[in-house]
Formats: sequence, structure tokens, C-alpha cells
Amino acid sequence: MPVKNRFAELHDEITAWRRDIHENPEILFETHRTSALVAEKLKEFGCDEVATGIGRTGVVGVIRGKSDSKGKVIGLRADMDALPIHEQTGLDYASKTPNAMHACGHDGHTAMLLGAARYLAENRNFDGTVVVIFQPAEEGGGGGREMCQDGLMERFGIQEVYGMHNWPGRPVGSFAIRPGAFFAATDLFDIVIEGRGGHAAKPQETIDPTVVASQVVLALQTIASRNADPIDNIVVSVTSFETSSKAFNVIPQRVTMKGTVRTMSNAVRDLAETRLTAIAEGVAASFGATAKVDYLRNYPVMVNHDEQTAFAADVARKVSGDCEVAPMVMGGEDFAFMLEERPGAYILVGNGDTAMVHHPQYNFNDEAIPAGCSWWAEIVEQRLPAA
Repeated sequence: MPVKNRFAELHDEITAWRRDIHENPEILFETHRTSALVAEKLKEFGCDEVATGIGRTGVVGVIRGKSDSKGKVIGLRADMDALPIHEQTGLDYASKTPNAMHACGHDGHTAMLLGAARYLAENRNFDGTVVVIFQPAEEGGGGGREMCQDGLMERFGIQEVYGMHNWPGRPVGSFAIRPGAFFAATDLFDIVIEGRGGHAAKPQETIDPTVVASQVVLALQTIASRNADPIDNIVVSVTSFETSSKAFNVIPQRVTMKGTVRTMSNAVRDLAETRLTAIAEGVAASFGATAKVDYLRNYPVMVNHDEQTAFAADVARKVSGDCEVAPMVMGGEDFAFMLEERPGAYILVGNGDTAMVHHPQYNFNDEAIPAGCSWWAEIVEQRLPAA
């Protein structure tokens, strides 16, 4: 089954919603305008129930089919938040908020799920219930975790859950997915190296934390090259290195480093945390310095469930004619929390030849809207066929 004709008819209207959201980006849980817009649209579409304030600013709509012979409930999730990036696209509908931008396409995700919700509420050609989930704070805030902790799955009786993300570099409207581990666990760390500061002309009287910290940065790379099995996926990146002194002739007292660890399994995640701490403390001690390590487990590995992944791929092939096997992605995705609570799957839809996500010149491709909306709608109509 190709793209649904109804979404071709609604394309301009859905595009207008998307561009309005793009023009008014909101970060993390501060999606007040976007959440209000979503709730207003869902009520306008005739959803049977619209709930707000779930996971702080999340919105949920309930749409019941023409029948409900088996009591099945499916959840469809889109994210709503933007990034703290200053937009550089020059678009007519570019962000009006300084240092806030929809640089990951969540405006498109929200608009596509709204389009699907409108279609499903109009037709209700399914047997069961669909729950449309609009989540805040995917970009580092853990909004998916917050919604789950707020009782999302239990309150609405969700039995399966599906998510989607646009992907630059893939042909517009094409799909890709993989079973099992898909997006990485994204852990964070802070390391403070404490030495003994002094005059730069007398290094022998100091314990130079810049030298110690530099050795730590290099040694941390051995976690991937010498501790983890070579077939395992792991990235250890130090992304910030700051001294306590800004003077050219002062050896500082301390150096603070920040970074991230990306892994694809819990075993490698455990290994990385243990080795990172041991390496930082051990290297520092060998120079007479100390290291304080704070390691934060952030988003878990996002794991697609086999049965639901096969089903999602089959639906994608019906919509676009093909669905490729996606590579593992070392980026994080807090849809992982929902997939820990319920079986489901997460798919990528092509965004064409655009800047990559999280880039100040990125823009969601509106030509992907009909395919994305059709996939959402077909997930429901194929999984919950009308009695």
C-alpha cells in the first residue's frame, strides 16, 4: 500500500503546522506553546481523550476505533523539543527565539504524528485503541523516562509502542530499521584532576594537572582499544578540558574534564564505567595528583523488539516499497525508556540530502511528511485490523 491519498491532501496543512512549530522552538521541558498547540489540535480532531501535563509537559491523545473486540492498545510517540543552537538556515520560517532551534526535526515528528492522528480520528478504521504520545525533553532531559514514571503505559493501557526519527542522507520517504540494539547508551562523566599549582617557570615545585589530565585523556582511549572486545561498539570521548587558571605563566591547581561514553550493551557499559574510574584515579596517583570521577548513567541502550521490528519493516515496505537494515547508531534516544516498558520498534525515515541533525543549517524536509504520516496510520490499521 503506497502513501495514503489523504496525506497528499493534508500535506500543505501539516507543513504549515510544522513550520509554525519550527518558528517557535522550545527546549527540554519548556514546551508550553508546543504542548498547548498539540492539545488544541487533538481536541479539534475529535480525540476521545486528551491529557496534558504527563511527564511535566507531555501530551497524550486517545483515539478509539470503530470496534474493540480484543482490547488491544498501541502507542505512537513523537518528540517535541528543540536544541540550544542558533539557527543559520536563513529560512522565512527560521527560529524567532535566539539560541533555540529545531535542529533535529522534532517539529517534523510532531507534525507527522498530528497528521496521522487527524486521519485516524476521521476514519477510525481499526479494532482497538491508539494512544498518540507527544513527549518533551528528548534532547538530554529524559522526557521519555519522565512520562513512563508518570504512569504513561499503565494509565492508558499501552501494550506496544512505536517511534520514528527522520534521517538526513537517506532518500526522502525511504525507511530503515534494525532489530535489537539500535541506538547507544549515552553516559556522561566529569573528572576533576587536582594537582599543585605554581609558577610556570618552576614546574619542579608543582604537580602539573594539565600534564596529568592530558595523560588521562590518552589513557581513556585504551578502554576501547585494549579493554573492550574489538567486536563491541564503544566510544569514549573527552569533550571539554578546562583549567582553573587562565594566565599564561601559572600552572593551574586543577583541571576539569567532561565527556561521554557510548555503548551498545550493558556488559560493555559496566566495563567502561569501571575502567574509566580506575584509569583516571590510577594515572593521577602515579603523578602524585588525585582524580575525582562522577559517572552518570544517562539513556540506556535503545533495543528494538524482534516481532515488532519485523512488523514495522513490513509496514514501511508497503508504504515506500523498501525498508533497509539500518546501521547501529552511537547517538542516544530516550525512546529507549518506553521500549524497556513495552515491546515496540523505532524506525528511520529518509530526510534527503540535508545537513545532519544537530547542525545549525539542518532543516526537516517537508517532502517526507506523507510517507511518515502513512507509516504511522498503517501501523495502526495493519496491527489493529478492523473487525
